[in-house]
Amino acid sequence: MTTVHLEIVGKVQGVGFRWFVRETARRSGLAGWVRNHDDGRVEIAASGTQTAIDELTNVARTGPPGARVDRITELPVDDLSDLPRPFTVVR
Repeated sequence: MTTVHLEIVGKVQGVGFRWFVRETARRSGLAGWVRNHDDGRVEIAASGTQTAIDELTNVARTGPPGARVDRITELPVDDLSDLPRPFTVVR
């Protein structure tokens, strides 16, 4: 199992980004969550096979139609444990 913790910056709120990520993650069998931040960032924490993590990361680089991803940053995974299954949107 591989875990990833990502921060996405750009036009990623108000365009269905979280739901797009959730559906991709669920189809791939990932555990984890996606959430918005008040400053416009989106944060993703996911755990699963390396192949599924790679797919999710690639999808997050473009997002759904209407999104614009300016930057993706990998965050430390030290504080992540017991990620929810199925993958969920956190509000």
